[in-house]
Amino acid sequence: MDSQRLGNELKKILPAGRVLTGSLDRKMYSYDSSFHARFNSFIPDAVVLPRSTAEVSEIVRFAAGNNIPIVPRGAGSGETCGCLAVRGGIVLDLSGWDVIEEVDAANMQVFVRPGVVHYKLNEHLADFGLFFPPDPGSTRMCTIGGMVANNSSGLRAVKYGTTEQYVLGLEVVLPDGSVITTGGANSRALKNVSGLNLTKLFVGSEGILGVITKIRLRVWPRPMARGIAMAVFDSLDEAPAAVLDVYQSGILPSGIEILDSSAIQAVNMYKPEINLPSAEAILIFEVDGNPAGVEWEGQKIAEIVGKRAVSVEWATDKQRMADLWRGRGVVAMAAARLRPDGSRIFAGEDISVPLNRVTEALRRIKELGRKFGVTVVNYGHIGDGNVHTAPVINLDSSEEVERANGLVDAIHRLAIELNGSTTGEHGVGAVRNQYALAEHGEAANVMKRLKQALDPGNIMNPGKLLPPGGSKQ
Repeated sequence: MDSQRLGNELKKILPAGRVLTGSLDRKMYSYDSSFHARFNSFIPDAVVLPRSTAEVSEIVRFAAGNNIPIVPRGAGSGETCGCLAVRGGIVLDLSGWDVIEEVDAANMQVFVRPGVVHYKLNEHLADFGLFFPPDPGSTRMCTIGGMVANNSSGLRAVKYGTTEQYVLGLEVVLPDGSVITTGGANSRALKNVSGLNLTKLFVGSEGILGVITKIRLRVWPRPMARGIAMAVFDSLDEAPAAVLDVYQSGILPSGIEILDSSAIQAVNMYKPEINLPSAEAILIFEVDGNPAGVEWEGQKIAEIVGKRAVSVEWATDKQRMADLWRGRGVVAMAAARLRPDGSRIFAGEDISVPLNRVTEALRRIKELGRKFGVTVVNYGHIGDGNVHTAPVINLDSSEEVERANGLVDAIHRLAIELNGSTTGEHGVGAVRNQYALAEHGEAANVMKRLKQALDPGNIMNPGKLLPPGGSKQ
């Protein structure tokens, strides 16, 4: 079905202004933040902007009847082509469906539609003394629907965990257009062990099993106090060891971030006024809770880490905390400064490894950078082994692009070799599914069988998450 005819059919379901079939409109939806999208043309046949479950259901039912792929999309800030129409079809742009339906403060939960932006949700929850803990770096643009679809985490996953731990229930439009509610049809309970846990099945499924149209989230009381400690190390090996020392003391910070020498250099080039100390590594610890507890834990962390670090600073003053955090806050943007003609690419950017292998991962990524001749900046959420890599290349050089692809493949395979994962928070999409069998073994084929059972026509976000059929891993 060509775009014009498809658009005419979809206008029978939605107002004309919420059906996009123009070539420019469709091209605008052919990108996300990924490196892979830059070198491919994933243009959908139509884009729709539904604003109700009934509309989504009717669109999906129409697509199923005509064997047309459906691709749910949030803010488009993903880095794995997860929201792109790699096989054409209809993109469902849910980003405008940004309704916070209810805050049930008495029961510590909130009901939202998928387009609500993470930052806006927490801004709203602050009036009730509550917050939604998962904190991705893209807080001001990522949507809750996208976070659930990718099981997002971020800076505070060390203490608060990932999105899946807060999803109490979901409303989902299945691939045949029918609608279910997981977690109990009318439940407002915080605990529910009745039946198969379908909620967890859909969280992290990246849209391959259905379209999430409503989300019931557990929320927590906002911590009363917060503190930041920054530790400087002249040996990279000492930084992960210091993290383990803190854990073994019985302290669980809300976040622990690392910048290696490449990241420190990039930050100082990007914002000289930040003036991070020259070192092999910097750790940033965040502690939150009640004021007395925060002060005690912060002082204890400074004492413990000080046995390995060159220097440690602890602060609870808001301005000083902001100053200490600034280096971590700008590193993603700063990476490209290491090359005047370079651009930071989002590829191989979020592997996850065991805590006791973080140092090995960082050193071997540097070796791989040298092997492939690609500048790489390393940083990330060291507290849970989530290492971020930022390759920097000249995008106009086809030879550099080829070398970067080789590097990225080697980084993914390194993660699996180190008993880790190819992704700690950004998802699989269409760029990492080639590693699914190597990472999951026979479990990857069980995932395929679940997909086939729910979506026999393979219309829901095809070409994502699961291992490609018949390919060697």
